[in-house]
Amino acid sequence: MSNPLPGRAAPAFTLLDQNGQQVRLSALKGRKVLVYFYPRADTPGCTTQACGLRDIAGDIADTVIIGVSPDQPAKLKKFDDKYGLGFTLVSDLDHAIAERYGVWVEKKNYGKVYMGVQRSAFLIDEQGKVEQAWPKISPKDTPTNLLAALAA
Repeated sequence: MSNPLPGRAAPAFTLLDQNGQQVRLSALKGRKVLVYFYPRADTPGCTTQACGLRDIAGDIADTVIIGVSPDQPAKLKKFDDKYGLGFTLVSDLDHAIAERYGVWVEKKNYGKVYMGVQRSAFLIDEQGKVEQAWPKISPKDTPTNLLAALAA
């Protein structure tokens, strides 16, 4: 599946967060939500991205941040605790949601071909539609792009 386009409904999901609680995207209607996908918790790029979002959390009003990875909830909890992230991280173990968002892709590393998460971010509007889509986003650009989109 390809990335959801701006103006289209964001693919719904219900996933477990780092505390073992269910998180439903539909329950957040009425608020803007940044849904961002990252390959693996506590790796350099993912840490840069998460800490950048943590650092701007006070500047985004009531926008909700949800990080999505194929990690187990316990690993997400350790990641959150280690860096004091303070926002929701959800576990997409079977990568079904990454597939629905078009970010479960073929990757290559040192000649090895495998499937994995393509770092991407989506700003969902108050009605549950994709407002902005940033496929293949860099870790450092995620907070910058979010702030610029919210200021527009």
